[in-house]
Formats: sequence, structure tokens, C-alpha cells
Amino acid sequence: MSPGHNITVPADADIRMGGLSGKISKVALPVGIILLIVSVVLGASVGEHFDRFFHGYLVALTYWLSVALGGLFFIILQPLTRSRWSPVVRRLAEIIANSIPLLFVMALAGIIVPMLAGSSGPYHHWVHPDPNDHILHGKHAWLNVPFFCARIAVYFLAWGALARYFFKKSLAQDESGDAEISERLRVASAPAMLLYAITVCFGAFDLLMSLDPHWFSTIFGVYYFAGCVLSIFASLILASLFLQRCGKLKDVITTEHYHDMGKFLFAFVFFWSYIAFSQFMLIWYANIPEETVWYQPRMFTSWSAISLVLLFGHCVFPFICLLSRWTKRWTKLLAFFAIWLLVMHYVDLFWLVMPQLTPEGFSFHPMDITSLLGMGGLFVWWNARTASKVNLIPTKDPQLGNSLHLENF
Repeated sequence: MSPGHNITVPADADIRMGGLSGKISKVALPVGIILLIVSVVLGASVGEHFDRFFHGYLVALTYWLSVALGGLFFIILQPLTRSRWSPVVRRLAEIIANSIPLLFVMALAGIIVPMLAGSSGPYHHWVHPDPNDHILHGKHAWLNVPFFCARIAVYFLAWGALARYFFKKSLAQDESGDAEISERLRVASAPAMLLYAITVCFGAFDLLMSLDPHWFSTIFGVYYFAGCVLSIFASLILASLFLQRCGKLKDVITTEHYHDMGKFLFAFVFFWSYIAFSQFMLIWYANIPEETVWYQPRMFTSWSAISLVLLFGHCVFPFICLLSRWTKRWTKLLAFFAIWLLVMHYVDLFWLVMPQLTPEGFSFHPMDITSLLGMGGLFVWWNARTASKVNLIPTKDPQLGNSLHLENF
């Protein structure tokens, strides 16, 4: 469709949140605050210098951050590829990506400030190293508290700036209808994607891989990225279905769009599995003690049960079921797999973090869930608040007409 075309949004589409935003916020905000307070109280009751709390908090932070970073990837990718199918769901991804400032506050409160105040957070292995540990001595220039906290701040500032730039330009196009904005976003998307790739990889190295500073994997950043993209497509599917059930976006997001989102969901189930297997296989056949040490608790203790859950629940089961075309077009079944994969994504992050706390075997505490749901409540509140101020679709995107009339063959 040419930029000069008048694009007609269905009359009953209802592309504003209206009172729905307030209803969501009234529930999500108090629930989030209460559950986070409960998490802190439970953390204090357990003792152990809040070790359990910090690890559970890190899982929750990296979980919701992965959804926001997945949204950021989505909104950078669409202009880069001149996508025609995605405008009707792109605004939802823009809203989610712009929750990064909230997550930065969460990172400040639960990681950066405690570490600057003298706590080791979940990173006690390198914050208080053994003086005879030559490996950590060699990594001290990188793994020290001031530089670590500065890097985390830089990552969040970069992500927040990218999310804000693309969102602001998209909203400006809603006002002006200027098709040149799409071209400017396309030009900006290439360097933005490069910056995104570098910061996400190093962010994963610092936030997650440095939990075990003796171990490293150059593919680890890509592993986390795969989870980010998987989680955003699952979230977009569920958010779209929820809004339509509430009477929004009628005849805007159709079975064709769910089919396309289902394709991406399937693709990144496979991509995550490929990256996970590649990392494991390269370490397994080399069989070098410095590398295999990370997998030992995950293979030879009760954590091995969680490894099997990931193998079958995050890979085999969804891969087989999402192969079919009708699975991706039956919205109720697609919603089930979106929820399933979001749960598996949490299990994956839990499996990455918690064996560093209890390498002797699987352990679980209610504060792990209260931290996740508490931060999730604030995440939902922030997104509902952002959505209340804007249209739910980019009404003057030049490709909106193509997106509204999408058809899969």
C-alpha cells in the first residue's frame, strides 16, 4: 500500500484502552507491591544474608527483562526488514519495550544499590574471592563491584534510549502521518540492532554467567537472547487475545496474525533448542574440567530432573505440537502453548541461576514465586499505564493497510 493511501481502521476496532487500563492498574499495582514486600520478609526470615532472596530476585528480574528486551528486538527488527504483517501488533511490543525504565529501578533496588552498599548480592563468588584463586584475580579488572554496576547501568540506559526513540517516532507518525518517519526508523534500525546485540550479550554475561566466574560460554548471550524473543511472541499472543476478549482491536488482529506469531513462536522454540544443544555438545565432547563444572550439578544431582523438564517441556513437546498449521491458527490452543512456554522460560532461568546457590540439589522457596509475581504485577501496571496514553495500533503507519488485510497462503 502506498504511503498516500487512506487507511481505514474497522469502525468497531476500539483502539484505546479507556477504563480497562485503570481496572488493570488497580489490581496489578497493589498485588505487585504486596508480593515484593512478602518476598523481602521471607528473605529476612530465611537468613543466609538474603542469599536466597537475591537469587530469586535475579531470576524474576531477568525473566521480566527478557520480555522487555524481546519487545525491543521486535520493534527494531520490523523497520529493518520493512515488515508488512506486523503493524497491528507492533504497538503492543513498543509498550512492553518501554517498561525498561521500571526494570532499571528494580535492578537498582535489588542488585546495584545493595552491592554498592557492601552486599555481594548473588555474586559472592567474585565479590569476596578466595585470595588464592588465581582465575578470579585475573578477572578482577572486569569483575569488580564499581565497574560491574556501571556496566549494568549503561546496558539499561542503552536499552531504554533505544526503546524510547522507536516509540517516540512511532507516536509522532500517529500525529503527523509522515511516511518519511518509517524510512528514518529503517535507517536507524541497523546500528540499533548492532547496539542491541552487543548489550544483550554482555548483559547476559554479567547478570547471569558471572554467577559462576570460573566458567564461561561465548554462546551464552545468544542463549539468553533466544529466550527473550520466545517470551515476547508468547506475550504478544496472550496480550492480543486478552485485549480482544475485553472488546479491543476487533477485526484488527486476526487469525492470520496469530498464525504468523505462532510461526515465530515455533521458530524460536527450535532456535532455543539449537543453541542449548550447541552449548552443551561443544562442552561435552571437549570434556575439559574447567568447562564441564557448570553442567555437573545440573546433570548429576536432583537438578537433572529440571534438565529433563527443559528437554521435553521447552523443546520436544512444543516443537512437535507447533509444527502443525492448525495449532497456530486455533487461538485457544496457541494461547495454551504461549502460557506453557512462558512457564518453561521461567524454569529455564531458574535452572540457570539456582544451582549456583544450592549445587548439592534442587531447592525451591515460596519467595521465588512471590518475587516473580510481585515484579510481574509492577510490570503489568507499568504497561497498562503506558497503554492508556496511546492508540493500541500505529494508525498512520504506511504498512497498516497491508497488515489489516494480511492473508497466509
